[in-house]
Amino acid sequence: MTFNELHLDPALLAALPAGLHTPTRIQQLAIPAALTRQDLLALARTGSGKTLAFGLPLLQGLDAASGRVQGLVLVPTRELASQVSAALQGVAEALGLRVLTLCGGVAQEQQQAELALGPQLLVATPGRLRDLLAQRLLGLGKLRTLVLDEADRLLEMGFWPDIQWLMNAMPIERQTLLFSATLPPELETLATGLLNAPVRVEADPRNSVADDIEERLHLVNKSSKVPALISLLKGQAWSQVLVFISARDDADAVARKLAKAGIAVAALHGEKDQGAREQALTDFKGGKVRVLVATDLMARGIHVEALPVVINLDLPANAPVYVHRIGRTARAGQKGLALSLVCHGEAETLAAIRTLTGRALPLEELEGFPVTDKPASGEGKRAPRDKQANRRTQAKRSVKQFKGRS
Repeated sequence: MTFNELHLDPALLAALPAGLHTPTRIQQLAIPAALTRQDLLALARTGSGKTLAFGLPLLQGLDAASGRVQGLVLVPTRELASQVSAALQGVAEALGLRVLTLCGGVAQEQQQAELALGPQLLVATPGRLRDLLAQRLLGLGKLRTLVLDEADRLLEMGFWPDIQWLMNAMPIERQTLLFSATLPPELETLATGLLNAPVRVEADPRNSVADDIEERLHLVNKSSKVPALISLLKGQAWSQVLVFISARDDADAVARKLAKAGIAVAALHGEKDQGAREQALTDFKGGKVRVLVATDLMARGIHVEALPVVINLDLPANAPVYVHRIGRTARAGQKGLALSLVCHGEAETLAAIRTLTGRALPLEELEGFPVTDKPASGEGKRAPRDKQANRRTQAKRSVKQFKGRS
């Protein structure tokens, strides 16, 4: 199949990048459905071409003669907002359309000036968009199409109040397109509640991992994780490595240890100001630093062509995040390697990931790093009744972690 067979306008087809010929699976499924103006729930794994899957029908439905906002793409992070805007900018300009990115970290005065130029399409994070709407610096009265990208993240509890508020500021008569790589069952009710009789398309089995990703999991002592990471980085000739870590404080600490070991590294997390975040990402994409240590939220907007390796320094408490993490490699048909350093204390987390993905994910020893830690035995000094109560508490925590609501 070619893009010519997807019922796209000739002007839009002429504006596509020269090297773009064959639509991906999610593009084949989602573009015709979106062009019918029906609501759409689309699930496809990371790196499968979701941005053009919603972006091309979205751009085709915009009127360049109007100076009003007609299309809106909501994303969870600034980095993803920049990535989506960059992916759509060239086609939009060829069609005479203006795209504006609205997110925190940029002076509001600058964004007000750009709003005055009359963009037809906004790519925004919920917080900044809500601020501008609340100040009546922007209106969505002519909005025709809303896209929720990385919807699983947008529907988590931290964003949900903003999403509800924003929905009330939009016309009821609109098309809503919801795209995500994963959609945990506890979020599916929220998602479908935002849509009106949606068409549902799934490009891949639910929560699946790309076939081109090789997964290796190594059991190591908790205290050996950073030394093991340094050993792996020094022993392999990987050109670029994205390292995931859950705690932002630890991201800086790990980056310092890698730098001390002579490894070119940068850290990316939400506590850094926008300039530092952009610089870290630019240096990584440009090859100035070999290793980027990033938290999960920041990594949602990281797209590096042919990124060879992703390393989980710790496993994410929320199992679907594992799929997002390793999906940063093996994008657009490339091959990739995903390594995870796992300690005994992460046994429950690993079990949840195995259940979600349906993959065996066997643990292997890492040469030079013998495991001396022991699995938790469950033995303790509490009375039997207390131990039962403690197990119930731990079970509740485990469920909360799995749902990502803690």
